[in-house]
Amino acid sequence: MREYGLTLLVAAAVTYLLTPLVRRAAMMFKAVIPARERDVHAGPMPRMGGVAMYLGVAAGLLVASRLIPMRDAFHGTGLVVGLLGAGGLIVVIGIVDDRWGISPIGKLIGQIVAAGIVCASGARLTSFPEPHNSLFALTQNESVVLTVLVIVATINAVNFIDGLDGLAAGIVCIAASSFFVYYYWLAKVVGLSAEAVPALASVVLAGACLGFLPHNFYPARIFMGDTGSMLLGLLLAYVPIWAINSLDFTSLNYKANRFAEILPLLLPAAVLVIPYVDMARAVVRRTRAGMSPFAADRKHLHHTMLEIGHSHRSSVLILYAWAALFAGTVVGLSILKVNLVVLVWTTLAAVLALVLLSIPKLRWWQRSRPEVAAGSRMLAARQRAVADRVTVPALTRPADLAPGADLAGGAAVDGNGAGPGANLHDDGLGQPEASVTPAPTARASGQPGP
Repeated sequence: MREYGLTLLVAAAVTYLLTPLVRRAAMMFKAVIPARERDVHAGPMPRMGGVAMYLGVAAGLLVASRLIPMRDAFHGTGLVVGLLGAGGLIVVIGIVDDRWGISPIGKLIGQIVAAGIVCASGARLTSFPEPHNSLFALTQNESVVLTVLVIVATINAVNFIDGLDGLAAGIVCIAASSFFVYYYWLAKVVGLSAEAVPALASVVLAGACLGFLPHNFYPARIFMGDTGSMLLGLLLAYVPIWAINSLDFTSLNYKANRFAEILPLLLPAAVLVIPYVDMARAVVRRTRAGMSPFAADRKHLHHTMLEIGHSHRSSVLILYAWAALFAGTVVGLSILKVNLVVLVWTTLAAVLALVLLSIPKLRWWQRSRPEVAAGSRMLAARQRAVADRVTVPALTRPADLAPGADLAGGAAVDGNGAGPGANLHDDGLGQPEASVTPAPTARASGQPGP
């Protein structure tokens, strides 16, 4: 465990220390994203933070390769080629996209090539367990196609949730930590040494996310950009692909405590449920509207959290909690020897608590206390006023409005009237007021999700 801890600290420290340098380089390189209609930040922000994470992953692997207990994870496994080779290609594509922009088809081709490198390194889905200790084997072509599809889907799923400060890095960190706990348990407790490879890949991925989060959590000073989101998606897909490919399912029937044939497959689905659900919703929604699946909008899960009244930070933290609940339930089901009924009821209680946190209208204790509910609405209004630039409709006859007249639910208008582009902001008391400002002045932070 100490070797994994040291690797985690090195990956986190290198990422943390290099991120400010990458930020300056991004500013000099003009890899800066302006505020767009679908974003929740108001000013230009540097991106390419994925470069620092890639270097953190490389540093973690370098240190791990020098540790004697970890050397078996490198010998003949293709780990370096799979993580750094394919990851390096993704980072180059991301840098070009963050600076000049690449068409969705161009990025898709690059992602497929990177997935091909992962396949060439030896990480492929070759078989799946069936009841009675049998395996469903895939042909070589089926194996490559399925592996590429899983990698490309995961890359884009992480890219889709990269819409609020710290959201993608935090959820990937939770996912990587869950993978590490499970595969470390298989490697050290159950004795499946082959699972040391996904355990190591998980720990360097978690370290890179931890090192980047202090710079990216609200209010962010740098975005990971496509450089980071595609890199995280690639590494996150690599872990379960290698694990499932190398896992001896028949041995789990005698060493694992329950559901040995199902949980290794269920774990990746549970860990990645939020990115996959958000991506599936986006694809269906855009396709039904006659749009490209890659078209941008403001209807992702994180946008929905903001719209129902949550602040930027609370939206991110609630999504963290959901990700931890899904992942923790499956990991707990895998490795904890508690009574199954206790685990089920604990999970249901956690789900109920999170539902109440996620949907303000279900909080009966606030409905019974009007002053608390009013305070919550006032706070939500203040945070939305900071996060979003609200445009007041043009007035046909602005002279008809006297100074102090109410506009659209209580916004006071000065003697000159508020024309197009008036910016609503908070006066410090929770009452929105209008000021005539030709350009947005509030700085609201957020990630540029597609």
